[in-house]
Amino acid sequence: MKSAAKFSIVLVTAPDLKTARALAKAALQAKLIACANLVPKIESHYWWQGKIESGAEVLLVLKTKKSKLAALEKMVLAGHPYDTPEFLVLPVNAGNKKYLDWLAENCD
Repeated sequence: MKSAAKFSIVLVTAPDLKTARALAKAALQAKLIACANLVPKIESHYWWQGKIESGAEVLLVLKTKKSKLAALEKMVLAGHPYDTPEFLVLPVNAGNKKYLDWLAENCD
């Protein structure tokens, strides 16, 4: 196990696979992330404009360095169709050394 304090996991939801794939590809091409996992067919329930809403979405799980978060957020917000897109940052405490080395090499 290796300390992973310089890395983060970012959660973003998208309305469909086409949007999720476009966001993931743009972030990868810009080297803002090393990896994106797309989890289709999640069911989201949430408050929106005073009412409870629900809908099908795709969850993006993005692996990145903390130093890339501001640029990643700017890119996601610019390319996202939602008025208020989800962009939640989770800290990474530790992980497999080989994986973390790979993440560092592919996110610069």
